[in-house]
This record gives sequence, C-alpha cells and structure tokens, in this order.
Amino acid sequence: MEAARVGSRSAVPFRLERAHRGLLGLLLALALLAWLVTDNRMGGMESTPGMDLGGLGFYVTVWVAMMAAMMFPSVAPTVLMYDRLRAGHRARGKGAAPDATALFVAGYLCVWTAAGLAAYGLFELVRALDPAFLAWDEAGRYLTGGVIVAAAVYQLTPLKQACLVKCRSPMMFLAERWRHGRWGGLELGVRHGAWCLGCCWALMAALFAVGLMSLGWMALIAAFIAGEKLLPWPNAARRTVAVVLLALGLGVAFVPGDVPGFSTPNTAMDDGGGTHGAGMQKMR
Repeated sequence: MEAARVGSRSAVPFRLERAHRGLLGLLLALALLAWLVTDNRMGGMESTPGMDLGGLGFYVTVWVAMMAAMMFPSVAPTVLMYDRLRAGHRARGKGAAPDATALFVAGYLCVWTAAGLAAYGLFELVRALDPAFLAWDEAGRYLTGGVIVAAAVYQLTPLKQACLVKCRSPMMFLAERWRHGRWGGLELGVRHGAWCLGCCWALMAALFAVGLMSLGWMALIAAFIAGEKLLPWPNAARRTVAVVLLALGLGVAFVPGDVPGFSTPNTAMDDGGGTHGAGMQKMR
C-alpha cells in the first residue's frame, strides 16, 4: 500500500534548479532530435504488421533513435533526480563527475537496445520459418490483434503495477540502490532500464504488432507511456490505456479497415507497398 501511495505522487518532488532546467531542456531537445532522425531514417516507409525490418545496422539505428524519442520525456524525472543526488554526494566528496549522468542515460538505453535486438532476432526467426498459416487473410490478423489484446491484459497485472511504481518513484528507487562513481551511474541506469522494460515491454510489442515504422503509432505509444509515468493518476491512466488497447486489438482482429491509421498488408500491396503480411504474406 505504501508503494502504491508513493507511486501516485508527482515524479518530480523538488523544485528545478537552473542546472536541472538545463538538463531537462537537453533531454527534451535530444528527444526532439531523435524524432527527426527517426522520421528521416524511416523515409516514408509503409508501416504494416509483419513488415520487413531491414538490415541489422539500419534497424539498430532506428530502434535506438525511437527509444530516445519515446522514452526521454518520461524518464526525465529519474535522470534529474539521479543528477541531483549525484551532485549532493559529490559536494560531500563521495559522488561522481557530471558525466556520470550521461552514463546513467547510456545504461538505460543499453537495456532497451538489448531488448530491441532480442525482438529483432525473434521476428526474423519467425519470418525465416515462413509459416503459411500466419498469412494476413488467415491467422495473421488474429495474431496481430491478439498481441495488442495481450498488451491490454498486461496493463492490469500486479507485475505491471509494481514496475510502474518503480518508474514513478525515482527517489525511492535511487535511495534503495544508490551506487557511487561513474560505474555506479551506469549500473543504476541499467537497473532503472530493466524496471522500465518490465513496465513497457507489452506496449512495445503492440507497436511491433501494428507496424514498427510508423510515427503515428510511435506517438500514441509514447503518449501512453508518458501518461502512465507522469500524470498524477497512475491507476486511472493504466486502466485507460488497457481499454484503448483492448478496443484497438479487437478492431485489428475483426474490422481492421475501420481502425484509424492502421494499414493492412493487403492494402499496402494494393498500393504498391511491397511484400508484407503478419510477417508472412507473399505476392501472388
């Protein structure tokens, strides 16, 4: 109960000093730059379920830029809290130099990069197997919708709530696990990234399901993440996201043509978009 109360409080329980305002501005500027880089790398690609993710090098650059764009605004309170505590420890002769804050962010991104590589490997393995039953007009649409519905269900689980509490309570998280020095900053970034992954992996799976290379779907998932982590009503935000995901998943499974902003593989092929289709649809 205490954890739930802590998690419902504001994620930034201190007045921003000038240095922290500058750090916040830098994080938001990097997020904006990452959105621009992501848009440029996607190059107007048609985003559909099961679309080709491209070569590993291309995918990694897009994925890291996506994570910075989507996550930096919501992780900013924890970064600011880490920097504040780091500076306080340094004033007492125990803390690390300011570059430890950059290492904290790097550790956070390393976790999401590893998760993205794992997702890429699994995705490409399924594409290589090319099971015919996953064609869009067969089981593909139901698999896509099912992934989104599963993400909705995960929103209501105790594990999701526990991870969200950690993400919304940077002071509690950092005080319990504080490590001095640069390596300590990197380790804390990795630990926080792991909690964030536990909180948001299902939302990212939903993004994979509808089509990874879409700024519109990226923006929607990023808004879900920011709302859960930053709004003062975490439980209401979490349940609202669950309801929206449930409606979206059922819509994709049964009436995909009526889902705003959603492109089916068949539509992409009719428009000359190439060979897509829940990972398996082929040109015929």
